[in-house]
Amino acid sequence: MAHAPEIRSAVRSTYIYQQLSLEAAAERLKVSFGTAARWKREALENGDDWDRARSAALLSSQGAEAVTQAVLEQFVTLFQSTMTGLKEDTKATALSKAEALSRLSDAYNKTMSAVAKGSPKLNKLAVAMEVIEMLSDFVGNQFPQHASVFIDILEPFGECLSQNLS
Repeated sequence: MAHAPEIRSAVRSTYIYQQLSLEAAAERLKVSFGTAARWKREALENGDDWDRARSAALLSSQGAEAVTQAVLEQFVTLFQSTMTGLKEDTKATALSKAEALSRLSDAYNKTMSAVAKGSPKLNKLAVAMEVIEMLSDFVGNQFPQHASVFIDILEPFGECLSQNLS
């Protein structure tokens, strides 16, 4: 049985925007699952990735700010564990710790820049983190012998900063 193009479009729309499974979307529109799966496969072959569109729709429905917040939370967790590992590494020299701190600060700065673009509310935090990155580079370049002390201070200060600017 041939289906009208509107039915194919409705299956796609239901799958993508209502976030129903393909099986449920097909059932709702009285189309066999096999037909819906074939439409989805054909669309992908023609450059229309229903799964990618579905993911984009889900992200936009949650809002860029929610997605940005989730990414930031994951990064902060990794940042803190790296800082802890760096602080506890007794074999590393002060210079190698300063270099690692500089790289970590650079990654943090880039992440915060992306966060600022994705969430205006987090922009203040991004600016603060840029200042911390500049300070980290300064300590690493001018006072590498103080890198360990700086790391001891930076980790709890980062948590304090996060709480006060959110």
